[in-house]
Amino acid sequence: MTATRARGRTRSPLGRYLARRLGTSILLLIGVTVVTFLLTNLVPGDPVSAALGEGAAQNPATRQAFIEEHGLDQPLFVQYFVYMAGLLQGDLGRSLVTGRAVTADLATAVPATIEIAVGAIVVSLAVSVVLGTLAAYRRGLVTDQVVRAITLVGLSVPTFWLALVSFYVFFLQLRIAPGSGRISPSITPPPTITGFYTIDYMLNGDSVGFFDALAHLALPVLVLSLVTIGLLTRFIRTSVLEVLASDYVRAARAKGLGGARVVIGYVLRGASLPILTVTGVAFGSLLSGTVLVESVFAWPGLGTYAYNSAANLDLPGIMGVGLVVGVIYLVINFAVDMLYGVLDPRVRLA
Repeated sequence: MTATRARGRTRSPLGRYLARRLGTSILLLIGVTVVTFLLTNLVPGDPVSAALGEGAAQNPATRQAFIEEHGLDQPLFVQYFVYMAGLLQGDLGRSLVTGRAVTADLATAVPATIEIAVGAIVVSLAVSVVLGTLAAYRRGLVTDQVVRAITLVGLSVPTFWLALVSFYVFFLQLRIAPGSGRISPSITPPPTITGFYTIDYMLNGDSVGFFDALAHLALPVLVLSLVTIGLLTRFIRTSVLEVLASDYVRAARAKGLGGARVVIGYVLRGASLPILTVTGVAFGSLLSGTVLVESVFAWPGLGTYAYNSAANLDLPGIMGVGLVVGVIYLVINFAVDMLYGVLDPRVRLA
């Protein structure tokens, strides 16, 4: 009985911490819906003309029928509650451009963006941890200067320019990379299971489709990784330098522990919390800011869908994208907070 109560006391701080973070996330989600709805409806322009075309929009009967069908004649607060009622049922409305449900459009676009974003953040983090730690250990030496120069270039080069150059060099000139899109025109898309082509091809045992989808991922992931590596490496270098100056690292070295054990067990563990924070922010930025890279590589992801919705004043599509981006950031922040609570017991008591 005593052991059970002790385990309950041990778990309760983490449980309370996660419950507070979950409650905050729910309130923020409601705020995201309000802000997204208001800003979308304040966008200048005539969505009726954008949806029907100038000719049909000039017809009073056609225009009025469209307005009544989509509830645009209702007060703004009534439209919001109607939108929320549909949202609670998983209905984000119907796109004025594609004519399909926004949820169906996003179910295709979001996995495409997540696929390149996950690949980019995994590659970026793996490379950045090595480069940042190496630069910190070799502070002021040639290695440190080279790493800092590389990261400076990565932060300075515009993403769209890097994407264009990569596409021109590797596809048009060297012919070692496939063309645009998620798969080649001769390859049949996999049956939708997860929405991620690489995973769906694996689940269906289609090795040809898997390697073709993986090859199409390479250039977008490379471009996004090069930009993200610059940010993460500089931050990791700073975090590792702070930990290297701490007393417990000096004590570990004084005890004669091996370099690898000190790096993994003390330095990187001590620097994990700030690294985790910046990684979460970088991952959220990748998911919501890939429109330029997707445009260059004709990648049918969230960025492309957001651009098309904004260009055509597709209000349901714009609100759907805004909501998805908000949810992405909330989920990432909640996951980071949860890992904070697991890695650092002091955070649970805050």
